[in-house]
Amino acid sequence: MKFNYFNITLFSVSLNILLLSSQVYNERNHILTLHNTTTVSRVLCECELYAQANYDNDPEMKAVMQDFDQQMSQRFREYDERMIKNRQKCKDQCDKDIQKIILKDKIEKELKEKLATLETNINTKDLPICECEKSLTDKVEKGCLGCGVLGSGIAPNVGLFGEVVLGAWKASALVTAKELAEKAGAAAGEVARIKAGIEAVISGLTSEFGIDKLGLATLESFFNETNYMKESLISHSVYMQYEESKCVFFGAGPEKPICTLVPQKFLVHTNVYSTQEVIGATVKEIVANSESISGMAAEKAIKETTTALTAQNTGAVNATYASSQIVIVASIVAILVIVLVMVIIYLILRYRRKKKMKKKLQYIKLLKK
Repeated sequence: MKFNYFNITLFSVSLNILLLSSQVYNERNHILTLHNTTTVSRVLCECELYAQANYDNDPEMKAVMQDFDQQMSQRFREYDERMIKNRQKCKDQCDKDIQKIILKDKIEKELKEKLATLETNINTKDLPICECEKSLTDKVEKGCLGCGVLGSGIAPNVGLFGEVVLGAWKASALVTAKELAEKAGAAAGEVARIKAGIEAVISGLTSEFGIDKLGLATLESFFNETNYMKESLISHSVYMQYEESKCVFFGAGPEKPICTLVPQKFLVHTNVYSTQEVIGATVKEIVANSESISGMAAEKAIKETTTALTAQNTGAVNATYASSQIVIVASIVAILVIVLVMVIIYLILRYRRKKKMKKKLQYIKLLKK
């Protein structure tokens, strides 16, 4: 045992000596010359082939870059499409979930309301019946009742407003008919005035001067609506006709009545001294006479035409008014009939519903017993 202790002690001493010697060696030789090996490498950019100018103009490099850009853009587009589809799916799913939640809340609310009405004291209003039957019955009853209420209010309103509208239309139609009759009467009066004036001028020239022509034209073709009142034109034409007759003063041939009649005018018109003046004075009297005659004819034509057309238009307006009244009365009768039918249907449905309610109440009482 002592021998083992001794060996262990020697071994530890030898180890300490070895450690001390190694530390001394390191302290003496702490500066050492290190030989670094430099690796000579050749970079691609040092070649002339990959210089900046050749790099940009190289067709192969351009093709590679173009392919790279196309592939990357295609991938980005596919990524965007996938994102859009995923977002749409998420949105649709969210909408469906929201609708389900809303429907669930609505159903829960309806169930709570229906359960709240279930009490021990059952009344006629709380009796559960078929939803289809209830909705159909309620709809028909409400529709019939609404039609009855609206129809009972619409029918008098239709009669009232229809009568008012027709009355206003009749008044305006009568005014329009009168205006049209007056316009037509004025046009007819103008035609009658021109016709009567021309006839009066022709008659006066024939009786005063005994002529039936002025130049080469007959009196009927010579005068029109523009020249039959022109004194200067008529007197000049008559004077030229007198000159063409080659009459001698106070003497005339038997075939020329103007040669005898013109000198006689000097006895009537004593203040004139020439043939042209006496013809002009006579023509002036003829034109004045024809003007009064044409005015009377125009007034007569205006009165007759206006009266006739007013009566005719008034009759047409009254006939239209009467037919419109018949249509309004027929419409009111039809509305009242429809209202009556709807009220009858409403009463029948109400009676049937009350009858069913009574039967169900009796059945519930039997179940309680």
